[in-house]
Amino acid sequence: MCAEQVDQLEPTFAAEERLWAQGFRCVAGIDEAGRGALAGPVVAAAVVIAPGDPAPLWAEVRDSKLLTAGQRQALAPRIQQQAVAWGVGVADAATIDAIGIAAATRLAMQQALAALSLMPDHLLIDWVRLPQTPIPQTVQPKADRTMISVAAASILAKVHRDQLMLAYDVCYPLYRFGAHKGYGVAAHLTALTTHGPCPIHRRSFAPLARPPQLFDLA
Repeated sequence: MCAEQVDQLEPTFAAEERLWAQGFRCVAGIDEAGRGALAGPVVAAAVVIAPGDPAPLWAEVRDSKLLTAGQRQALAPRIQQQAVAWGVGVADAATIDAIGIAAATRLAMQQALAALSLMPDHLLIDWVRLPQTPIPQTVQPKADRTMISVAAASILAKVHRDQLMLAYDVCYPLYRFGAHKGYGVAAHLTALTTHGPCPIHRRSFAPLARPPQLFDLA
């Protein structure tokens, strides 16, 4: 299946149903938010949906990037209520700088799994594999576009991260984190040039990893 075809699909339970038919009864979809931002944490979520759950909610679920902020905020509490289990994990900017974004993303995902009220017997993950987790895993690019449980996890991760960035906006108003959530938009880059980085910036990321004279790193 080509990327263009994946982009056109709405998520379904096809992957989950194959696993349920094989006897897996606790399938967790996992996704992250904030991997490419210049500031703030990377957040992961895990969602377990009951086999054959007919709730109309799941027909509304999409990859979080295809939804508006209002749609995500409306769906998140409904997902939390309807899911068999859900969990969220967070790796902050200091952790990202210390171990790298790939390892920090896996750490957040492992935390999300640990936060579940039950242990999954299979994982569906967008892009990332968790080699330290002894649970069977299906890893697929753009799984948040095709698998409902992964799309649901993408919504919980995005909403949780946005809430954290709104709180950081109050602490560091010069950067307007509430508007861009830490991504490298023009206004954020201008603020970095004017004020230098703040404590939640990822100093290992370009452009923050530029020579010291370009930013006040004190």
